[in-house]
Amino acid sequence: MKKIFPYGIILLTFICACSKLEETPYSSIYTDNFYKTAEDAEAALASVYTELADLYAGPSALIVPDFSADQIYPRPVVGRDTYTLFSFDPQYSAAASYSRTNESPVDIWNNCYSGIENANWLLMKLPQTNMSNETRKRQIFGEAYFMRAFYHWFLAKNFGEIVIRTKPSQTIEDAYVGKSAKADIYKQIYADLDSAEAALPAYSSSLVKGRPCKEAAAALHAKAALYGEDWAVALQEAKVVLTSASGVGLLDNVLDVYDVTKEDAARRENLWAFEAESIVNGRSSQIMSLYGPPNSAAPAYGATSYGSAFAYQSFFDSFDPKDKRRQLMDTNYTNKQGVIIHQAAITPITKQGVLVRKYADKNSNGGSHATNIPILRVADVYLVAAEAEARLNGGSATAYQYINTVRARAGLDALAEGLGKDDFIAAVLQERSWELYAEGDRWYDLSRTSTFRQLVPPAVNDVYKIRSPQPRNQYFPIPQNEVNANTLLEQNPAWK
Repeated sequence: MKKIFPYGIILLTFICACSKLEETPYSSIYTDNFYKTAEDAEAALASVYTELADLYAGPSALIVPDFSADQIYPRPVVGRDTYTLFSFDPQYSAAASYSRTNESPVDIWNNCYSGIENANWLLMKLPQTNMSNETRKRQIFGEAYFMRAFYHWFLAKNFGEIVIRTKPSQTIEDAYVGKSAKADIYKQIYADLDSAEAALPAYSSSLVKGRPCKEAAAALHAKAALYGEDWAVALQEAKVVLTSASGVGLLDNVLDVYDVTKEDAARRENLWAFEAESIVNGRSSQIMSLYGPPNSAAPAYGATSYGSAFAYQSFFDSFDPKDKRRQLMDTNYTNKQGVIIHQAAITPITKQGVLVRKYADKNSNGGSHATNIPILRVADVYLVAAEAEARLNGGSATAYQYINTVRARAGLDALAEGLGKDDFIAAVLQERSWELYAEGDRWYDLSRTSTFRQLVPPAVNDVYKIRSPQPRNQYFPIPQNEVNANTLLEQNPAWK
């Protein structure tokens, strides 16, 4: 693993230096001298979350999947169009192939495995850590298991079969591990989430923001089981969320989910999110600047924006006009001079650009916004339950109830009953597209259901006139540098 192997060499170098010089390099923190106090445990947990912040700040967690799918496309600049055009290859870790490695599958690979490594050290050392608050110690265990499961799942949905890591790398030999089968990967994810659910507290408005609760762990469990095709597990875990008595649930107004001034109230639906901050030394994301209109400084979007990402006109047109979720897109905006800029002039690259407003923050600090980026939402869980129920029992009354709860909140009529199993599942996938667009979800729905080749080609415009995904595009290639460094790690077969 790229970030583990060099670390092993560095560690051995320090050890050798100590034996020769008989000095302790006090600038280095040894694991034997760390993890002693409650402060150490909290610092170690923060290092696990740091990798999540890097994923969403880049923001490769959104750009990589969304630019690949049929909702969002980038202004064709500095390599972001490699996903839209499916032109990346196993060598994309080289600057010549992809100039923005902080917005790429390389970033996903590196950040996730670094997060897993940090979680593994914490899980190994925490039992011996001296903490007087046993309740908090138990919660730290739960958070570490949750994050390790999340990182493994994030890797699996991007790369397919991956390396499972449940122990920290203490020697160079530990870095050489082969990939595991899909069933084993999801078995490990489920086990970690069982541990997380047992240790985490139930949702409460007093929980520290950004920290997962028991319902968030169940939501991740349900969604991961959907990817693992374990329909009964997905439905069971979704019910844990939807029947919770701790106060989680849908907001009355879907627009409030993305209102930066209402984020505290929105946490009852946003079970877990990347909590962006626009304060000095806070962690934010580029995503507002990418979605906002170019050079606008428009109050509706934020202080600084570039017009680098838009919704396809065909996607905008797919909405029922009365669908409230369509209000989170714009075909015009008012610039800082108070002039209304209509769609044809929004961007010089196309007259078909539709603006996305989910991450707008009129009080942003330059390009740093405070709008939270949802990762697990209750609306998502309803749709997971609808799909899992249908996979098990077809379009049952219960399945319709799940999907229609989401549709009703959007201001839509109930889905007409009588659909066959396959048609109902297709309707759920379409509802997911309307509900979760620009949240880094759509591509994975297309890839996990092997429908990406049928649904993506219509998503074209006068910038991207032809899009030709191939069977191998279901998963991204493993960064070739990683394959070269680990003799037991094989490249995904379709990318050899």
